[in-house]
Amino acid sequence: MADVNIKINGRDYTVPAGSTILEAARMAGIEIPTLCFLKEINEIGACRICVVKVKGARSLVAACVFPVNEGMEIFTNSPDVIEARKTTLKLILSNHKKECLSCVRSGSCELQKLCHDYGIDTETAFAGAKTKSFIDDSASHMYRDNEKCILCRRCVAVCEKNQGVGVIGANARGFDTHIGCAFEMPLGEVSCISCGQCITVCPTGAIAERDDTAKVVEAINDPAKHVIVQTAPAVRVGLGEEFGYEMGTVVTGKLVAALRALGFDKVFDTNFSADLTIMEEATEFLGRYTKKENLPLITSCSPGWIKFCETYYPEFIPNLSSCKSPQGMFGAVAKTYYAEKMGIDPKDIFVVSVMPCTAKKFEAERLDHTAVEGLADIDAVITVRELARMIKKAGILFNQLPDEEYDAPFGLGSGAGTIFGATGGVMEAALRTAYETLTGEELEKLEFCEVRGIEGIKEATYTIAGNEIRVAVTSGTANAKKLLEMIKSGEKTYDFIEVMACPGGCVNGGGQPIQPASVHNNVNIRAARAAGLYNDDKNLPVRKSHLNPDVKAIYAEYFGEPNSHKAHDILHTGYVKRPKY
Repeated sequence: MADVNIKINGRDYTVPAGSTILEAARMAGIEIPTLCFLKEINEIGACRICVVKVKGARSLVAACVFPVNEGMEIFTNSPDVIEARKTTLKLILSNHKKECLSCVRSGSCELQKLCHDYGIDTETAFAGAKTKSFIDDSASHMYRDNEKCILCRRCVAVCEKNQGVGVIGANARGFDTHIGCAFEMPLGEVSCISCGQCITVCPTGAIAERDDTAKVVEAINDPAKHVIVQTAPAVRVGLGEEFGYEMGTVVTGKLVAALRALGFDKVFDTNFSADLTIMEEATEFLGRYTKKENLPLITSCSPGWIKFCETYYPEFIPNLSSCKSPQGMFGAVAKTYYAEKMGIDPKDIFVVSVMPCTAKKFEAERLDHTAVEGLADIDAVITVRELARMIKKAGILFNQLPDEEYDAPFGLGSGAGTIFGATGGVMEAALRTAYETLTGEELEKLEFCEVRGIEGIKEATYTIAGNEIRVAVTSGTANAKKLLEMIKSGEKTYDFIEVMACPGGCVNGGGQPIQPASVHNNVNIRAARAAGLYNDDKNLPVRKSHLNPDVKAIYAEYFGEPNSHKAHDILHTGYVKRPKY
């Protein structure tokens, strides 16, 4: 593509033709502020914060959608540009709930930062009528406070484009415009898949996860409760961002230390139950593959994906693995095997999950995911953000904590369990075990690079012990939709498929630390966090699920073998067709 010559604030630059002013300014080392813009997702020029002056233009233009051309002269910080942005901020604040001191997004709110940068406060905001608003807390995983909404439509765009769900949109018109569901139905009653991707892109506190930290604190302070906590693989590369660490930094040791400091009785690793999942799922796959029944087998680790399948593609329910997710398996063995081993009544065990995923809150409430009748497998789920708030509130100096190790018997996880947090990781972990099970030989090269990476759909064919196994990996339910449609049409045929609801997998889950649009637009967040998990895998002493000694022990002492009758009773589940609204 040819280059064009432009001027920005009086200086000469050469940039690729077709670039927007926003992109050209970034190349020149100038950050033009935005509120609605998300690269390749929401490029609508609606918020008017990114306006700039172009010589010869009759009015200010939106930098995010206005292309550069040869000889263009641009001014990003002229007095009229600054005044226009300040006026827009005042208008937004005039229709905004001003509870910044107690808002969950205080300190990470993009609107708050811009108001600080431009010297706008509640005293300078315009006074007047406010749009009638409401709080929708009907969903199990999140709430929406429309009084904090600035109508940027990022949530609408990510729900439609990345997830292919589109259950929210702009309702009404003019001053009455607000974000909601069709016919003003509560979010908890429509076909939302609980993925929380809308939360991660919201620039304010209009959307946030349901906060379950009070429930956890209450349990910790109840002497009658034995409170145990599990941490998902992607937590170790997400939590550090909340405390200033570089994106993708593995902070496992400090994570464990912080949880002990908070008062949990035992701190366990979901990597253990990820390995347990592989034992069950790989065995299930080999059984189906041998019998050629209900293929392709589709993974069941992502509850957002499961809800999507149950709602939009119920014809694929027979293809879903019957395995509970690693979170579900952990809760199940905690209330059965662990309770028996420790001599504790299961009703006195309170299981907390720290997850990068808001859909895990929904999963914990599923009545068909219980190992002990009358007891939930999981009692509370908190996101990485909720855990960070707990640590800060408790005054724990996270960065100064010495590294500590997980507790036994669920403290040892393999590298295969670690990579569950990245798209393709479940598939790779399963292939490591399936290969050695089928061949009886040691797998020398553990990396299945064809299923790695952040592409929306990946596919490969592996020949193992004379068997051709066709696999596919996809993340983001909009991509899952494309893949399932190709299977339905006969265009594609596979034996084993991994699906993650969130683009990039759990590293980009709806419960991970929120990054501003400036980071989303210029940094590959998914790749950076995934790289941390792959490095962790390389450095762990055990890298295959079937070689995890704690997993071997639980089969020897309790389950007998993978897919045994007892294992099915405790570690497996079923699914239901859900109405689509």
